[in-house]
Parts: sequence; C-alpha cells; structure tokens
Amino acid sequence: MTLRKAKDMADVFYKASVLVEALPYIRNFRGKTFVIKYGGAAQVDAALKAAFAEDIALLSFIGVYPVVVHGGGPKISATMKKMGKKPSFVQGQRVTDRETMDIVEMVLGGLINKEIVALINSHGGKAMGLSGKDGGLIKAKKKLLKKTSPETGADEIIDIGLVGEVTSVEPGIIRSLQKEGFIPVIAPIGVGPRGETLNINADYVAASVSGAVAAEKLILLTDVPGVLDRKGDVVSTLNTARTKKLLSGGGVSGGMIPKLQACLKALSGGTKSAHIIDGRVPHCLLLEIFTEKGIGTLIA
Repeated sequence: MTLRKAKDMADVFYKASVLVEALPYIRNFRGKTFVIKYGGAAQVDAALKAAFAEDIALLSFIGVYPVVVHGGGPKISATMKKMGKKPSFVQGQRVTDRETMDIVEMVLGGLINKEIVALINSHGGKAMGLSGKDGGLIKAKKKLLKKTSPETGADEIIDIGLVGEVTSVEPGIIRSLQKEGFIPVIAPIGVGPRGETLNINADYVAASVSGAVAAEKLILLTDVPGVLDRKGDVVSTLNTARTKKLLSGGGVSGGMIPKLQACLKALSGGTKSAHIIDGRVPHCLLLEIFTEKGIGTLIA
C-alpha cells in the first residue's frame, strides 16, 4: 500500500470513528428541542455563518428540533449612526426611545432575521422567521434599572425607554411550527401590556424560550472559549451552586454576567443543561453536542 493510500484509509477510518462517537448522542437527542442563542463573530463572519447554518440544518435532519434566537447589537448601532443617531447605553442596556425602537425592529425583525432564515434554508433547512410580537409569542414589561446615588446611598430608578424583560412566552406557537417541520428563528422583540414594542436582551429571551418549551439544551454562542478560571483556562463544567457563587463573588464580569444569569434562568425553568461555547470555532455546535469532551462550558 502506498503512503498516499494509507493516509486516505486513515482519513476514512477517522471519519467513521467520528460518526460512531456521535451515534449515542444522536440517539439520545432525537425528538428533543435545543434553543440556540446566535450572536457574536458567528453572526458576522461569512464562513462561520455558513458553518452555523449547516449545523442547524444537520440537527434538523437527524431529528433534533433547533430553535434559534438571535441578537444584532452591532448592526443596530451601525444603522443608527448611518441615520445620524448616536447609540447610548446604561449598564450595558441600549437606551431605546421610539425612534431607536423603530430602528431596532427594522434591523432585528427585518434585515437580520430574514438573512438568517435565508441562510439556513439555502443549506437545506426549513426555517421560518418571527419576532416576539408575532402571535403574542413574547410578552414583556418595561425594564427599569437601579443605581445607587453616591450622595445619598439610596437607590435611584433609571428609565432607559422601550427596553423590556420577558414576563411570559407562548410555547404553543413554537410547537406548532416544529410540528410542521419548521425551524423557528426568533428576533428578541416583545410586546408590552399596552401593546407597545419592547427591545429585550437576546440572552434573556433565549433563556425564557428555553424554559417555556422545556428544552433539552440552551446553547449560547459567544466570542470567548467559555467560562474562564483565574488562570484563563476554560471551566468545562459548572453546577448551579458554583455558578451562583461566581456571579455573587465577582468571579465573572462584563458580557459573561448576563449569559450565566440566562443559563440559571433556563435551568430553573426546566431546561436540562446550558452551554456557553465559542462561536468563532467552525461547527462549534456539532463539536459541543456530539463529542464526549465538548468545546465550551456546560452548566447543569
């Protein structure tokens, strides 16, 4: 046997071993719902976008029910600047007046949502886009932030406009789409008690959706390898007690805080496990779901 043929055979055997490793996971997860929060580099890099769409289509083909919730903050900010409006944030939340809300809805519910749907469909999936306003899918209330006054030490309420937090999710809409073979792609926009449109953090929407449909997994795509310890190494597994300790003790900061909070919310709502993975890795979903070691942080 020539060296080239030996290498070709080795490649074939390796591919077969990968499929065999995935088999028990395929069997266990068939018929289960996975809620995937899609954002970060995976949402802007062309190669990563294609890999994500392939992963979602493959999950659907093997009998898993993926539900995609997407963000779009950078695109919203870029569009606002083009329209002569300066983005403003308080405690990481976008200050959202009516004009900004119109831009948010246009970008999230229109441009980004339809792009993701088209991308998944071009790779053989059967995706359908919707926002939380459709059919009353996501009901919300206005979110008010608190800030401690340095002068008095008392809490002050900060009104950041049309920003919401989820009060309920209607799972029947998602179930109906899944029954017909569709992959729901959800823009994180909710409807308030008076019919007002509210802008909601996509991590929290994904967590609420995951709990409402009793998903097997909530998977958050990020731009970091996972939760990191003090040495900068990935923490492969966490339980809820340790996660709460990290949050209360300042063991995490920045964008990881809402992600861990979202994971805890999903788990308390009935989701079996939550995963924070690096969306900059091609086919990160398949690597996390169908391999023994995974590539990110699992919280259960």
